Amino acid sequence: MPDPTSLQIIASKALGGAEYWFHRFSLALTAHGAPTSVAIRANSGLNQLDFGTLPLHQLPFRTTWDPFSRHAVTALLAATRPDIVQTYMGRATRLTQVPRASKTIHLARLGGYYQLAPYRHAHGWIGNTRALCDWMIANGLPAQRVHHIYNFADAPRPVAPEHIAALRIRHEIPADAWVMVTLGRFVTFKGHTHLLAALAQLPPTIAGRPLRFIMLGDGPLASALRQQAVDSNQNQRIIWAGWQADPAPYLQLADLVVFPSLDDEPFGNVMLDAWTWGKPLLTTQFRGAREVARHGEDAWCVPCADATALARGFKRC
Repeated sequence: MPDPTSLQIIASKALGGAEYWFHRFSLALTAHGAPTSVAIRANSGLNQLDFGTLPLHQLPFRTTWDPFSRHAVTALLAATRPDIVQTYMGRATRLTQVPRASKTIHLARLGGYYQLAPYRHAHGWIGNTRALCDWMIANGLPAQRVHHIYNFADAPRPVAPEHIAALRIRHEIPADAWVMVTLGRFVTFKGHTHLLAALAQLPPTIAGRPLRFIMLGDGPLASALRQQAVDSNQNQRIIWAGWQADPAPYLQLADLVVFPSLDDEPFGNVMLDAWTWGKPLLTTQFRGAREVARHGEDAWCVPCADATALARGFKRC
């Protein structure tokens, strides 16, 4: 029997953890011989990513109720006839309506504790933590059709030393600097305001090494965070690196990976990236971390929204 074909659909405009996971998962499917195609929003941040030889469809995805967007999804399903269509988050899921007579199975993948009404028409649901799956079942989704699949990280791809050296020169990072890296969208629940407040509590050097903090990401709070860094006199040791389609050089450069999310964070792929690269991880005890991170063993875990605890964690790690 041939492998089932799949169509992966996401309607996001900007890049973030879910979008990078969509990219990672789609490439992994085809790498393991599963015939896969993808549909993304036209002119979105996902156009910056390399989908290799995957068939790539760009759809309007203008609004949840846009009839042209819904027609585009329906037409794509009719043209490709996938065995499985997997949708990510609300907009793509709402706009995907598999006809009753179709043999296509619709799986909706949730990466958070969303309102379930837009997802109930799917045939099955995937959660990336056990807690999220338990919550879906507690809120009325049939247990036999709720599936738990953790996220995964790609194997590290070491970067040439000369590339790392060039990165240090570009960002003016001293050779003896202690380099801390965080990745994520600049939105409230990622906890960056507390991270910058913690950085302001740290001395100019730790164990004689100057500090440099690399912020990988962007988002609606970018201006406010930059202003906070200026106001707290920390901007001189922060590197605003923006989104990176390939964060591997920064992860290889890191002495410490930091993930300061608040409890609204469902999972957090940054933890996986840190472990994959064998980097020390300082994380808050948000709900996803409580499920997978072991304090003092594979991470140093501190309370959410506690800048002082984060600052102590920097010194401990």
